[in-house]
Amino acid sequence: MVGNDTIFALSSGGLPSGVAVIRVSGPESAAVVCVMTGSLPAPRQAALRSIRSRNNIFLDKGLVIYFPGPASFTGEDSAELHVHGGRATVRAVLDALREFPGLRAADAGEFSRRAFHNGKLDLVEIEGLADIVAAQTEMQRRLALEHASGGVSRLYDDWARRLTHARAMIEAELDFADEEDVPGAVGQTVRDDLVALGAEVRTHLAGSRTGEIIRDGLTVVIAGPPNVGKSSLINYLAKRDVAIVTDIPGTTRDIVSVDLDLDGFAVRLLDTAGIRETDEVVEREGIRRARSAMAQADLILRLLDEDEVPSDQDAVETVATIYVASKADIHPRADVAPSVIAVSTRTGGGIDVLLERIRGHLPQLGQAGAFAVPSRDRHNEALRLTLQALEEALAAPSNELELQAEYLRLAANEIGRITGRVDVENLLDVIFAEFCIGK
Repeated sequence: MVGNDTIFALSSGGLPSGVAVIRVSGPESAAVVCVMTGSLPAPRQAALRSIRSRNNIFLDKGLVIYFPGPASFTGEDSAELHVHGGRATVRAVLDALREFPGLRAADAGEFSRRAFHNGKLDLVEIEGLADIVAAQTEMQRRLALEHASGGVSRLYDDWARRLTHARAMIEAELDFADEEDVPGAVGQTVRDDLVALGAEVRTHLAGSRTGEIIRDGLTVVIAGPPNVGKSSLINYLAKRDVAIVTDIPGTTRDIVSVDLDLDGFAVRLLDTAGIRETDEVVEREGIRRARSAMAQADLILRLLDEDEVPSDQDAVETVATIYVASKADIHPRADVAPSVIAVSTRTGGGIDVLLERIRGHLPQLGQAGAFAVPSRDRHNEALRLTLQALEEALAAPSNELELQAEYLRLAANEIGRITGRVDVENLLDVIFAEFCIGK
């Protein structure tokens, strides 16, 4: 639970840096600023001040900003000290803060957790904030921003409002059927909106795969027999040597991973052990791991030997596969099928065609609202339960108003669990564990 003590932490990036931001939040924030800087600046206005310890030892000169609650990130009185980003300077300021009675260093995610408990952000917005910090590609940034800015939360809040309205109308018919101002057959009146709502939830849930690929990346496994150029291909695509390349079969024993940025999407390439029959224990374990990676991949690049042709036995059920004839400069093939891409990592031939085929497995995000999709497993599970309860309400007999109302209550609760509007205390430790200190 959130306490009433005052917390502090370095809230900017790693040190050393040009500027370091130290955040303070809690009831003693104003008093701490007065002691360390001489006086309290005007709210939300940066002031250049000398920063001193309780013993009046000069520490640094920097900008100080005071945010009186509730108009602050956490909803509490808070302050920021913008100091020089040297390790010794930051350490001195943090040590000085530690000397104040009632102040303590913040736990991971504690500032964001206070923002949630004080109603400044809901859980979807907070998860989006964590994703903004972790974003490495343009699409990850845009997805995170959509969630952090409240776009998805507004959608969920509208659904919750419609469910609550439908439930209220049904219960009004149930409890006040004899009143003249309560229309009859309210259950049928709200049915059309519930059917439309079910279609909206179903469409939204269908976008979960897009959210998963944007947030976690497209996993592409490079597979095939030994010595077909798997490691050479991953090195070429990564533009650096990430895998050892030799003519000795079985050189790659474990999975080698590298992340690429392809048109703003994260693409994770996995180089795997060459698949063949072998009695060598370590190589067999590598092959087992290769097969496991293939089964969990989003896409497989199946490299063919010089005289090998694609076979249905090579395909992994439910996993898309692109067949690649490698070493095209050494072993040109006249018999290669139109569906097979011939590439050479020495000349670069065919690589552009291969990348274009990989792009074809990335989400198409041209339409409006493309980033308003679920991005986490807990969102998907709650949406599935929402849809299930909504369908149960629609399937209930028309005269079973109590049953319809109960299913609508369950549906609204599941929507509320996504944003944190209902009981989510057991989720909070898991969610905020993703955050760094200072957020």
